[in-house]
Amino acid sequence: MFETALLYVHILAGSIALLAAVIPVVTKKGATNHVRAGRVYAVAMTIVFITALPLAILGADIFLLIIAIFSFYFVFAGWRFARNSRGQPLWVDWTAVGIMGLTGLSMWGFGAVLGLSGDSIWVPLAVFGTIAIALSLADVQYHRNWSESTAQRIQRHLTNMLAGTIATVTAVAVVNLDFEPAWITWIAPTVVITPVIVWWNVRLARLRMRRA
Repeated sequence: MFETALLYVHILAGSIALLAAVIPVVTKKGATNHVRAGRVYAVAMTIVFITALPLAILGADIFLLIIAIFSFYFVFAGWRFARNSRGQPLWVDWTAVGIMGLTGLSMWGFGAVLGLSGDSIWVPLAVFGTIAIALSLADVQYHRNWSESTAQRIQRHLTNMLAGTIATVTAVAVVNLDFEPAWITWIAPTVVITPVIVWWNVRLARLRMRRA
C-alpha cells in the first residue's frame, strides 16, 4: 500500500509539473504568471523526485534512480540560477553540479553494461549521459566566472528549466506511448525540444552582444 500510495503521488505531481511547465514557456519572462507557474513546477518536480527515490529503491530499479537524479538536477539548478540574484555559487551549487557530472558518468557506465547485454535502453542512457556531462560542464563554467553578467545567469536558468521540461515530457511519453524499439520514446522529446533550447541560447547570446 505504501508503494502504491507513493506511485499515485508521483503520477499526480508529474501531471501537475507537466501542466505548470507550459505557462513559463508561453508567458513573459519574469512576469507574475511566469514566476508563480515556475514555483508550482519546481515544487511538483521536487515531489516527483522525492517519491521516485523510494520507488526506485523498493523496486531495485537503478535506471529509475539515475533518471530521477538526472531530471531533478535541471529543476534544482534552474531554480538556483533564478533565485541566486548575486550569481555567486554556494557549496550546494557545487555539490549539485558534481552529483550531476557523476550521474552522467554513471549513465555511460550503466548504458555500456546494458548495451553489452543486448538491451536497447543503452541508447537513451548514452544520450542522457552526454547531456548530463555537457550541461554540468556548462554550469561549472558559469560558477567559475559567476560575475560575468546577469544575462548569462538567466541563460543558465532557462536552459536548465527547459531541460527539466524535456525530462517531464519524456516521463509522460514513456508511460503513455508504446513504440519499438523502446529507446525512440525516450529520446524523441529531447530531439524535438533541444533545438528550442539552442535557439533560445543563441537569441540571448545575440542580445547580450548587442548590449555590450
